[in-house]
Amino acid sequence: MNFRQVHLDFHTSGKIPGIGSSFSKAQFQKALKTGHVNSVTVFSKCHHGWAYHPSKANQIHPGLDFDLLGAQIEAAHEIGVRTPVYLSAGFDEKMALRHPEWLVVGKEDGRLALPDFTTPRYHLFCFNSPYLDYLLAQIEEVVKNYDADGIFLDIVGVRRCHCQYCTRTLLEEGKDPLDDSAVLELGERVYANYTAKVRETVDRIRPGLPVFHNSGHIQRGRRDLAYRNSHLELESLPTGGWGYDHFPLSARYVQQLGLDYLGMTGKFHGTWGEFGGFKHPNALRYEVSLAAANGAKSSIGDQLHPQGEMDMATYRLIGAAYQELEEKEEWLDNVKPVADIALFSCQAYSSFVESGQGERNPNSDAGAVRMLLEGHYLFDVIDAESDISGYKVVILPDCERITPALREKLDPFLEKGGKILASGKSGLWEDSDTFAFDFGADYLRESPCMPCYFRPDFEMQGLFDTAYVLYSQAEMISLSAGASLGRQEVPYFNRTAEHFCSHQHTPDSGEAAGPGMVRGKDGIYIGWQVFSEYAEHGALISKRMVQHALDVLLGGGKTLETTLGAQGVATLMEQAGRYVSHLLYAVPVKRGSGVEVIEDITPVHDVSVRLRLPKAIKRVYLAPQREEIPFTQKDGTVEFTVAKVCCHQMVVLE
Repeated sequence: MNFRQVHLDFHTSGKIPGIGSSFSKAQFQKALKTGHVNSVTVFSKCHHGWAYHPSKANQIHPGLDFDLLGAQIEAAHEIGVRTPVYLSAGFDEKMALRHPEWLVVGKEDGRLALPDFTTPRYHLFCFNSPYLDYLLAQIEEVVKNYDADGIFLDIVGVRRCHCQYCTRTLLEEGKDPLDDSAVLELGERVYANYTAKVRETVDRIRPGLPVFHNSGHIQRGRRDLAYRNSHLELESLPTGGWGYDHFPLSARYVQQLGLDYLGMTGKFHGTWGEFGGFKHPNALRYEVSLAAANGAKSSIGDQLHPQGEMDMATYRLIGAAYQELEEKEEWLDNVKPVADIALFSCQAYSSFVESGQGERNPNSDAGAVRMLLEGHYLFDVIDAESDISGYKVVILPDCERITPALREKLDPFLEKGGKILASGKSGLWEDSDTFAFDFGADYLRESPCMPCYFRPDFEMQGLFDTAYVLYSQAEMISLSAGASLGRQEVPYFNRTAEHFCSHQHTPDSGEAAGPGMVRGKDGIYIGWQVFSEYAEHGALISKRMVQHALDVLLGGGKTLETTLGAQGVATLMEQAGRYVSHLLYAVPVKRGSGVEVIEDITPVHDVSVRLRLPKAIKRVYLAPQREEIPFTQKDGTVEFTVAKVCCHQMVVLE
């Protein structure tokens, strides 16, 4: 895949005339050159269902009188720009009006599939209906007739559907169409059949042509779904509902899957389909740099005006980010992340996977990633299939009860000196309220008090000798052979109509209720859902508890230490013959009703970095500037100082 892509949306109502009337090969090429773009995803078929080229398998847009797709491909290829082709797979509003019986029906997908045609929105199709053959013919036509560099299929995924076709299938199989598990299992089979049929259709004509099926999110723990793609495009528009925590979480999971991947953001202030909305140039610079620091290529979403003229303001905006990226590509390709810590994604737990839950950012995952980024820990996000032998610490955040299979996987890791950090209900056996690991404590029960307080026995920056309130459910434990790292204290009483105190919750009584955080042979346990709590409340105590635990468990084995501020992001990649240290700094702020935006890029100065590396370093320089900087090296530790980080600075250690 190319590093500098544009996803050129073109969802255009059939009521608009003059489609493509202002298209110009020269102007199209000028925009791509201005944007430093080397791949552009162009449209065969949009959500409205229209084709943007002559078609026997579909119907050309009523306002279009020439082959716009062919003209775009010809213009792009002439200047060396690749052209994957987009087809809307799940939406086709023209056909929704003609064949509503082909639509997904069911409460689970009601947001997309309610049988209401009075609201201006799209309707979702079932691939267990005759619609699938209709779609496959369109894909076949594009692959036969056009020099596409890939196929991008949108709005797909496993669906719970109660349409007539799915209901009939279940009845014919002797299954109950009201059984949620049977409905979900059929949804899995329907989606698997769809992806297989697409692959067969493409390979009959152009074997191996890249195909990506977009569902808006790569579900952690569902490698089977990921591997139905030739590569991965991580849709993650920070202002469009994904937030700035989603992409690092997603990227650090997929980087272990062995597939090429990119980060897809947008030029929009908000989300897809916004005409006249522009992100600040610094936001786009940062998002492209964040993708690079996580080993990803980049794709920026744009939307073409119905008349077909490229908006030059957009491509000047994109070009400002992509010109910088182009200069950095030498140090970005074929890299492998360095990580000390494995975060076992809550989304990848068996209970989430088996129920088909695909929430983008479970609070435990989002809170954990935010803590790890702010503490500048090197980490990957893993699932039950990941190889954990190379990590020093595995985090089980908040909600994972232990199955025999997971315990069997973790046993060799523990035997070789690895450690576990668990919190909340994680670390307990799935079928009993007892710990599966030796945390030096026994589990008792949930605390009847809400909220409880924590008085730490350790010192860290920003902490005082006092009791801190924690808002999540507290778990009561008793000390056995472990060491307490702080005690749990209870309020005078719970807040009720009968007795309450002050505005929020009852103050700490000072009465101890056992340890709140404990260290044992296998690791550290924290008796609150601290990761979810940090995602919801952002209180410093939650982060400091986790950071102290990680620092204790890592001991002298922490690969990276830096003075970069909490809003900075630090990663370390290994490339042939060298390491590449990435330092990023920007501060998203909330505007309006909660949209996170980046406007100002404030330079940070004199950022020191210490790396513990297994290989001797001969030279350290800034990239892409190629400016050598002084460094010291002793006992496997390399230290250097970066005079200035402005958005993104790479440091190469050869």
